[in-house]
Amino acid sequence: MASIRQLMAAPAVLGLLTPNAAAAAELNLERVNHYARSQEQVTSISQFTDLRPSDWAYQALSNLVERYGCVAGYPNGTFRGGQAMTRFEAAALLNACLDRVTEVTDELKRLMAEFEKELAILKGRVDGLEAKAGELEASQFSTTTKLSGLATFVVGGVSNNPAGEQVTFNYDLQLNLDTSFSGKDLLRTVLRAGNFDGDRNAFGGGLSTLEIAFQEEGGPDMVGIDKLFYQFPLGQSPIGGQFTATIGGRVGQEDMLALWPSAYPSDTILNVLTLNGAPLAYNKNLGPGFGLWWQDNGWSVSANYVAANGADSSQGLFSSTSAGTSTVQLGYGQENWGLAAIYSYIEAGVGVPGATPFITTQIEENDVNTNAFGISGFWQPAKSGWIPSLSAGYGVNGSSGSDLRTSQSWMVGLQWSDVLAEGNSFGMGVGQPAFATATRNGAASESGVWAWEWWYQWQLTDAISVTPAIFVLNNPGGNGGEANQFGALIKTSFQF
Repeated sequence: MASIRQLMAAPAVLGLLTPNAAAAAELNLERVNHYARSQEQVTSISQFTDLRPSDWAYQALSNLVERYGCVAGYPNGTFRGGQAMTRFEAAALLNACLDRVTEVTDELKRLMAEFEKELAILKGRVDGLEAKAGELEASQFSTTTKLSGLATFVVGGVSNNPAGEQVTFNYDLQLNLDTSFSGKDLLRTVLRAGNFDGDRNAFGGGLSTLEIAFQEEGGPDMVGIDKLFYQFPLGQSPIGGQFTATIGGRVGQEDMLALWPSAYPSDTILNVLTLNGAPLAYNKNLGPGFGLWWQDNGWSVSANYVAANGADSSQGLFSSTSAGTSTVQLGYGQENWGLAAIYSYIEAGVGVPGATPFITTQIEENDVNTNAFGISGFWQPAKSGWIPSLSAGYGVNGSSGSDLRTSQSWMVGLQWSDVLAEGNSFGMGVGQPAFATATRNGAASESGVWAWEWWYQWQLTDAISVTPAIFVLNNPGGNGGEANQFGALIKTSFQF
């Protein structure tokens, strides 16, 4: 064959096959013919009884047998690797291997010719992907950081609201910078801006506050650092499972919980109905803080501390005026369901969401400390259909200090997936914000405080959704003297 002739013409092979005076004396054609006749082809190196994995050439012989099938042995099942071989015997073995390599090469050539067009298309696509990857790598601002964002427009209004009843157009913008230095850690920086001014906007204050409503402390339309924290694994625990630590100069309580026990909603509306039925325990306190959680086979234990005034030298991280929240949560979760119990110790000055004006004033402005307990869970079907996902929670709280003694809250949320079209969702939620059930000296008598909402999320594309929603607040002031509120809005979200 041509390839063999070329190989035979190579200087190294000529040196192997062309005898000099000494080699000519060793020429013994009868021995070569006997060698060729006595060889038997093998299909596995294990057929050789005299070869061991510790032999220095074992791996090389194994590759020749498995890839090309050109190693032969003697009829008695031996290879006789330690036996001397003449140059002619080596040439015969080399020729047998070359025949096998040539057969494989010819087969590959036929396959390449048959799929020539497909291979050309594939090569073009690979080249295009390599070019795009090169452009992306050249244009990225950091090899360790990913940028994602969420921009939200809200058009709507609320009746009987102290901030006003006019239709408004508001926005919220979040830019998330997620950085990893080891592939397992996370440095998260969240830049945020919005114009939901609680004093001037119905969606930014009280029970009608939207979950996405953001107002930077410096005023509307000001970009600020919403969150900045670092999470990193601490390794395995002695009893199994993984520890994860979090520390941040501006971190939320919810960022340090291993489990969020709710599947409601896919697109948030009222903030009070996104706090697992226990808005005091899940108060999302924000400020300097640290936490630790442990996870193993669905079980989790989380413990964290956040002080809203922790960056203020006059109040500090651990003083009585730090506005701190200490939280412990025990949870168990699987893909379709989860359950968690939580305890939070809330110091005076913490801004608690999802509560009546009386409770908010008592905790934020008066010297009231609160022990908040909650139990929450969710279940969702494996496939979309008529059966909705269910999320529910209950909270009960005891306060010491001023006029507030006990309070409670609850919520239930239902959500249907793929409604009218794939990717669209419909949901409704109902519950009671934290309201006083007992006070000192009859300071307040709160009952009949309810929140209802209905919404439909229309997913235009993977990145754009439009969500019309309505909600009703019964007795939002908690004292029976304030008229019910009705709200309607259209929320448009852009993810990038």
